[in-house]
Amino acid sequence: MKILIIGGAGFIGSHLCESYANDHIVTSLDNYISGKKDNHVHDVSYLDMDAKNILSLKADYDLIFHLGEYSRVENSLQKIDFVLKNNLSPILDILQFAKKSNAKLIYAGSSTKFADGGENKFKSPYAFSKWQNSELVKFYCEAYNIKYAITYFYNVYGGRENSNGEFATVIAKFLERKKFNKRLKITRPGTQVRNFTHIDDTIDALKLIAANGIGDDYGIANPKSYSINEVANFISEDIEYVHENAANRLSSSIISEKTINLGWAPKKELEEYIKSKV
Repeated sequence: MKILIIGGAGFIGSHLCESYANDHIVTSLDNYISGKKDNHVHDVSYLDMDAKNILSLKADYDLIFHLGEYSRVENSLQKIDFVLKNNLSPILDILQFAKKSNAKLIYAGSSTKFADGGENKFKSPYAFSKWQNSELVKFYCEAYNIKYAITYFYNVYGGRENSNGEFATVIAKFLERKKFNKRLKITRPGTQVRNFTHIDDTIDALKLIAANGIGDDYGIANPKSYSINEVANFISEDIEYVHENAANRLSSSIISEKTINLGWAPKKELEEYIKSKV
């Protein structure tokens, strides 16, 4: 197959590129807002461009993944216009490109859509834009009979996570601070619950969904949940609480049933991963 991965130089995207590269023709399209050239893998072609220009490409792909949107909930409140433009502007062009290519589209939605009784989607530009785009993907693909599936990630962790800067993830941040004997910083209240899912399990699920999934609601979540307090205590006793953030969800519903029905099951557990790192 010819596969296009939008966001292919990012954390999840680079692993997805790597998983397909030996057996398929893989192209990454990335604007490098959060992606890194250090994440490039062998036998993948890389396009340094914004997804809003996708219609300039030859429509010649069998499978398209769209993982290339701004993906930090709390930080998105500090750059509302940028996040909305980055996430909302390219989506119609991507849909048109999938239609022209006669390709199956896999869209990475956001599990914030299901958080706090569904109200969280109105608390940040990130959550709102991801919710709106998932609805548009569903509408457009059904209107034009385009093959599609919408996936939902749950706190993915593992190799190539960003440990510093705007796009750092909580596990990588905590491990990095522990490495340098720095205090772990927890956003209050610390009782917020997350389902941490290893990158290898996430990629296995994505590939199953790409092969056999149709429609919406393909959650990819390890069923075991932890509070942020628990995770921090696995790593260090030196902890500091910082101010609350209005966009920070307390919990999120798990919707992995459709993914499990495809034959997926997570194989890696957070506690074991942390033990191997500290």
